[in-house]
Amino acid sequence: MATTTSLETRETANLIGSDKVEGTAVYGPDQKKIGSVERVMIDKISGRVAYAVLSFGGFLGMGEDDYPVPWSTLTYDTNLGGYRVNLTKDQLEKAPKYSESQGWNWSRENDRRVYSYYQAQPYWE
Repeated sequence: MATTTSLETRETANLIGSDKVEGTAVYGPDQKKIGSVERVMIDKISGRVAYAVLSFGGFLGMGEDDYPVPWSTLTYDTNLGGYRVNLTKDQLEKAPKYSESQGWNWSRENDRRVYSYYQAQPYWE
């Protein structure tokens, strides 16, 4: 009987476990790191991935803000070993965000605001 390694159960050629996505670096169009994936938000009913919440800013993990970014705007880059977005650091700083103390209202109104900011096709349509 063959045993599977931890890697095989968490990642295949086309699939990746959510625990491996969390912490993955996110790069801008200039291939410079702009943040990392803090968590992935999945629609409970459809099973579609709605957002990658990017952690950005702060110093040594303190004072970072979280940015919900439509999953469809991220592309995995095997050469970088992380995700790429077509966003500059400046564009991300102006995007809808929240902090640990502020929290986020996961409402359809805020969904529309985020998807509109990134000019992305809403996952629920």
